Amino acid sequence: MSFINKHVVKASAPLKSAHFPFPRGEKLFDAMSWCTTDYYTKASSGQPFEARGVLVIGESRQGKSHEIKRLRKKFNDGSVIMPDGRPVKIIHCILSGKVTWKDLGVKILGLLGYELKGRRTQAYIWEKVIEYAELQGVVGIHFDECQHVFSDEGERTNQQILDSFKTLLKETRWPLMLILSGIPSLAMHVAKEEQLARLLRTVHFESIDVTQKTDMDELLQLTFSYAEKAGLDIGSLATTDFLERLAFASCNRWGLVIEMLIEAFTNCQIHGDAICSTEHFSNAYSKIYSTPIGYSPFTIPNYRESFDQDKLMDILKRTR
Repeated sequence: MSFINKHVVKASAPLKSAHFPFPRGEKLFDAMSWCTTDYYTKASSGQPFEARGVLVIGESRQGKSHEIKRLRKKFNDGSVIMPDGRPVKIIHCILSGKVTWKDLGVKILGLLGYELKGRRTQAYIWEKVIEYAELQGVVGIHFDECQHVFSDEGERTNQQILDSFKTLLKETRWPLMLILSGIPSLAMHVAKEEQLARLLRTVHFESIDVTQKTDMDELLQLTFSYAEKAGLDIGSLATTDFLERLAFASCNRWGLVIEMLIEAFTNCQIHGDAICSTEHFSNAYSKIYSTPIGYSPFTIPNYRESFDQDKLMDILKRTR
C-alpha cells in the first residue's frame, strides 16, 4: 500500500506547474520593474535614497501569492544585478497572525539565516535585519497576507506598523523595496499613512465578473488552455452556462477556478476518459468543498438560489 497515488501525480503535475498569462501578471511585472528600475537608478548615484514598493490587493484565492512567487523566482535567479556588481533578491515572509514589529524582525532575521541569541531589543533586531540584508544582497521583502498585522481596534499599533514599513523604504543605509499583498481592507489601512501610500504602486486582482465579455473570454481561454495541457476534449462545455457555473462554483475567484480545472481534469484522466463532462467538475467541486458527491452548481438547475458563496468560502477557510 502506498500513500502516493502515482496516477494522480502523473495527471496533475503538468497542470499544477502550468502558468496562464493573465493581464494582471503583466501589470504586476510592470509595477515590480518600476520599483527595481527606480532602485537601480538611485543606487547608481551613490547618494542616500528611498525605495518604492508594490501594494497587491485582491480577495483571497485570486492567485496573488502565486503571481508574486513566480515573479520573485525570476527576480532571484541571479539576473538582476545592482550597480555594485552583485546579484540581488527579494525574500518572502507570510504573516499568519497578529505580530509585533519586534516579532516580525525576529522572523525576518530567521529568513536571513541569523540565529538570534539571548534577549534583544527591537532596535537591535532591526539593525541586524538591515545589516544582514545588505550583506546578502536582499533588496526587498514580500509581506504576504499583510492584512493580518492590522486590526480595526488597534489604531495605535496599526500606525506603528505603517511607520515601520515606511522606515524600511526610507532606510538610508540600505533601503528595502516592499511588496505588501492582502485582501482589500489592507488598502484602507495603508491609505492612512500618506507617505507610505505615495511610495507604493497598487495592483488590483479583480474578481471574475461574468457580465463582462473580457472576463468570459479569459475564462474560456483559461479552460481550454488547461484542457489542452491535459489532452482532454471539453468542446461540449464551451457554453456560457457552463462558464457561469464554473465562475460561481469558484466564488468568482481566479485561483479557485484553476484549482477546480486541475481537480476536474485530473479526475477525468485517472478514470481513463478522453472527454471531460460536468460530472467530472461536480466531483471536483465535492472534493474541494468537502460536500456530498452529486450536489453542486454544475448539476443543480437553480444553483444561484441553492448555494451561498459566502458560506462556501467559510467552508474553505475551515477545511484548509
